Amino acid sequence: MAAPPVSSAKFVLGVDIGTTSIKVVLLDSQSKNVVDSSSFPTNSVLNNDIHEHAKEQDPARIIAALDQCMDALPTEKLHNVKCIGVSGQMHGVIFWKSTTGCEWSTSNAGHTFRPQDVSQLITWQDGRCDTDFLSSLPKPESHLSVATGFGCASIFWYSRHRPEFLTEFNIAGTIQDYVVSMLCGLGGCVMTAQNAASWGYFNSTCSQWNTDVLKGAGFPIHLLPVPVQSGSKAGKTCSEWHGIPASTPVGAALGDFQCSVYSCMADRTDAVLNISTSAQLTFAMPADFSPPGEPDPLSPIAYFPYFGNSYLAVAAALNGGNIMATFVGMLTDWMKELGLEVSEAHVYSKLIQCALSQPSTDLHVTPTLLGERHDPTCLGLVSHISPTNLSLGHVTRAICRGILANLATMMPPHTLLAAGVKRIMGSGSALTRNEILRQEVVRTFPLPVVCGKDVDSAVGVAMFFSDKL
Repeated sequence: MAAPPVSSAKFVLGVDIGTTSIKVVLLDSQSKNVVDSSSFPTNSVLNNDIHEHAKEQDPARIIAALDQCMDALPTEKLHNVKCIGVSGQMHGVIFWKSTTGCEWSTSNAGHTFRPQDVSQLITWQDGRCDTDFLSSLPKPESHLSVATGFGCASIFWYSRHRPEFLTEFNIAGTIQDYVVSMLCGLGGCVMTAQNAASWGYFNSTCSQWNTDVLKGAGFPIHLLPVPVQSGSKAGKTCSEWHGIPASTPVGAALGDFQCSVYSCMADRTDAVLNISTSAQLTFAMPADFSPPGEPDPLSPIAYFPYFGNSYLAVAAALNGGNIMATFVGMLTDWMKELGLEVSEAHVYSKLIQCALSQPSTDLHVTPTLLGERHDPTCLGLVSHISPTNLSLGHVTRAICRGILANLATMMPPHTLLAAGVKRIMGSGSALTRNEILRQEVVRTFPLPVVCGKDVDSAVGVAMFFSDKL
């Protein structure tokens, strides 16, 4: 009997290192279709006893979740991966040593790596850099302001409060930069403009760090990654990895936000609304746009580097799907205190059902529990409370409406219309799983709304590098 024909299909692996979960996809390089995907939660959030506002994650758990995702993909297709693209949560920082960083091992799943001599991941949600601390930092030579949770701000905090901690490491990057560095066996870290801009103190016009400003303020500039263009190759896999051959090209890590936009912005007249852990509303600026020379810390709209020297106008809200998650967690905790054990998944499902039966509400919820970068002191507010609007349906719908109202305050509908936006493309895990949020998008913005399938950062990074092949 003749042997079965060997498949000639080639694939691009897209990896997204999210705030709460990892997702990987295999994209057929010819058809541009996603043929396989896998996602697992990281369960990596750590309790920090040193600072009450610290938000850190365990990189070992993150990599373990990545391994779970990879193990779920077909081995025969992984053998035919011709390129790897990685995106991930922006702003955060992780430290490691150039001489180690990870340890490779062999198992039934093939070669894998484990973090070694690395710090915890200080995430974009970190709040230890308060307003007073931020006001003590030098003014950046950039159009983007610096906020708590930004890589450079976090490094400044450590240099002033725990300088001995920084002496243990000589490399820093985002978590996605770390994964790329380990896959390629790099002795340093390369960082695209997308991620560098999210750290602060990076001039995206000339693609350079504000080294003079930082050096003058006592910043350890040796920790700064080497800037590269978005779309550059970081290197090649230094080993076989989960069946992917050694010497497979790996792209320099990209921002999860930009990749999410890339996955669904079919036309430059599209705006993209992403609601995952946080929320963003964005549209493309004209090709000849240049950002302003100085940051406006009070502006709710920022300009993020995109691809090909272009920019996105972005309203980046800290309050998104995490608000619903907080509400669900609060109810679950209350029930525990009352002696009832109910899973968060069950509570979430019931809340959506209740809100579906409550099509409108006069209850007002301003869900800015985390403040916003342009207004860090603003907090949540509930108003127009009456005996008739205290049901779970009313409250759930009011929270979802408030999430969209907050975004509309940051980027009003008239701003979208003036920019020539003709429709809104919806994306993100929170928007995908929450029909109430989708209903409130339509109510809030007077534009057609399209929520697509396979619209996310893992798909976007795979699409981008597939288009470059």
